[in-house]
Amino acid sequence: MYLGDVKGEHVLRTRKADGKVNRLGSGRGYLNPLDPGGSARAVERLTGTLREEVARGAHEQRKALMMALITVSRESKPSEQEDLILGRALEILYDRHDGVPLVRDLEKLIAQAPEDLRAVVLDRGDMDRYLDATDALRTSLIGIATGSGPLGDMFSRHTTEQLDMTRSVCFDLSALPDTQPQKQAAGLLACWSVGFEAVNTAQVLADAGLEPRRNYNIVLDEFWRALRVGRGIVDKADSLTRLNRNEGVGQMMISHTLKDFEAVADETDRAKAKGFVERCAMVVLGGLGAKELSEVEHFRRLTRQEKRRVESWADVKKITTNQHGRTAPYGRGKFLVKLGQAPGIPVQMRLTGVEDRISDTNTRWESLRKQGASTEEIEREIFGEEGQDNIEGADSAAA
Repeated sequence: MYLGDVKGEHVLRTRKADGKVNRLGSGRGYLNPLDPGGSARAVERLTGTLREEVARGAHEQRKALMMALITVSRESKPSEQEDLILGRALEILYDRHDGVPLVRDLEKLIAQAPEDLRAVVLDRGDMDRYLDATDALRTSLIGIATGSGPLGDMFSRHTTEQLDMTRSVCFDLSALPDTQPQKQAAGLLACWSVGFEAVNTAQVLADAGLEPRRNYNIVLDEFWRALRVGRGIVDKADSLTRLNRNEGVGQMMISHTLKDFEAVADETDRAKAKGFVERCAMVVLGGLGAKELSEVEHFRRLTRQEKRRVESWADVKKITTNQHGRTAPYGRGKFLVKLGQAPGIPVQMRLTGVEDRISDTNTRWESLRKQGASTEEIEREIFGEEGQDNIEGADSAAA
């Protein structure tokens, strides 16, 4: 499960594996943060404590996601009072609303000032106190609901594509440019939230014997992008990623360098962000310079030989030409796998012909070598005649 592919690097691989690509952003697709997804269907099938577990987990997931989106939109953390108001408003909304509500329905409910919500606000019968307590929250919700805020309209409509937990999935966020970091961060957080909750629900259904047991590998690529937005976002990311159950779930967090976490503005958040790395049971190192390795040594012990090996992979002066006749960096495909504090395991990735074609992230450069080959010809070369018919208008340049 690629929960947020900001460059479109995993789109072809997912399609080749008969997976499903869910596109988000720029009118390509929408994700309703209040959509219960598979948890609603699971609640209908479950009984007793498992039913309560899924229902409560779905509520907490929706609340955590809404708080995260508001944090990204404002670039600051909502107040404790807003946290309480949002949680109670969501409970009231799902008790009263027919069908799947949208963010605009949540904002309208708060505007109606139901008695149950006024009790949480502690307005003491004074409507002015209620409005003062809810105006900022409603403003943030209006921005998300109408698409007029910094997050755009990605969360303003019903979810375009539901998850199919029997297939691999890739959330394609490549329509969100690097010049819009808030949209990227919001998209990533939303994909993480939806993906983790779907896995949790699938695991509960398996516990109840209603679905076969499956193992899931969750990939959080460009992990640092969502953490750099503003104060409080690290806590939200932590709460979302901690929702997954431990059994049968692998989790991979990918970042270019530990220095990426220095982009987190708040010092406390920065320390928490580095804690993500410390909690990883396995750390995989590509080519790194000496300064970066000194940061790694804060949480993983490295021998002199290991450091020399990893540094050599990052040496730009070392060039080889043995990869399909193309010049390539010496360290490409070379990694050191560290399991806890044990000695590292050096590995060399060797891709098959199929893997090499669908893993090439330099297609814009390589297309010049194809002497004017059309988009259809390039896709046909990758997928074959039959697979090309199922591409559904894929943008090969983005892929």
